[in-house]
Amino acid sequence: MRGTSKCYEYNEPWNRRSTASLAVPPLDPGGSTKYYEGNNPRDSKIDLKAPAATANVLLFEVLDFRGFLNLDLWKFAVLECVASMMNTFLTSWVALHPPSALASPQTELGIYHTSTFFSPLFTGLTMTFLVPLLIYTLAPSSGGHINPTLTMATFFARMITFPQMVLYIVGQTFGGALGGFAINTAYGSRDFTVGGCSVNTSVVSVKDALAIEFMGCLILIYVAFGVALDPRQGRLFSHAASPWFIGIILGLVTWASAFTREGYSGASLNPARCFGSYVASTFPSYHWIHWFGPFAAALVHAVIYYLSPAWVDPRTQSS
Repeated sequence: MRGTSKCYEYNEPWNRRSTASLAVPPLDPGGSTKYYEGNNPRDSKIDLKAPAATANVLLFEVLDFRGFLNLDLWKFAVLECVASMMNTFLTSWVALHPPSALASPQTELGIYHTSTFFSPLFTGLTMTFLVPLLIYTLAPSSGGHINPTLTMATFFARMITFPQMVLYIVGQTFGGALGGFAINTAYGSRDFTVGGCSVNTSVVSVKDALAIEFMGCLILIYVAFGVALDPRQGRLFSHAASPWFIGIILGLVTWASAFTREGYSGASLNPARCFGSYVASTFPSYHWIHWFGPFAAALVHAVIYYLSPAWVDPRTQSS
């Protein structure tokens, strides 16, 4: 089939191309991923109001387990695995350093001329450039989630189905583990920490670390949805710019959350990345916050999204 209805030729939710799930609207704003039937002439007017990557999946479709039988979703999960492996390796490698004792700077500049300040800066810059490029690479196929945080957020916003969420998160986590094995081999030791994944619990409580993780993930999700899915923004700078705005907010939160609290190396924002870094080193007792923080943030964002969605289908208003 041709045109905007090609993804619905079987009329099943899991046959919807996963570019409708996030993270980036297709580079063709009038592409084949609209949730409505595009052969109706009146739908051409909706293009200006409805983002091309938005899906309004019904509840019974979200929980339809037959999606696990769809081969395309498994292929997309493999692609997510590969992207997560590369992302975990590079963004962890640049933030890797041997464990060091806490020592407050004694100069007037404080932390602003130490690795405590510059290491997260380099990590944030790496994410700012790498993540958008990976999203561009995967957008035509899996949609370029890469991160379980964004996958959970799109599920709770009813943009993807439960099978797709499970397969993607499993793929992303396994990819993180593969990246961790590569780090361990390249570094030759398990005695190191990775920025964004380490918490000195002797000075920073797990409760405090969870609060920072939650807020960082909520900021990331909220902005990612706004710049990638809000059609008003798309008309300003085109959907092709959305990945760069996602990269910017990811890098900014990574850096800005890292140096204020002594003993805290920054928000994770990506549990698969920290999972991989722990595969390469050792698993701490607080790793659960890197999963619960994004989960809670995705739930809170879903409530906000339902109360004030980025757009409303004009056909439902007129009916």
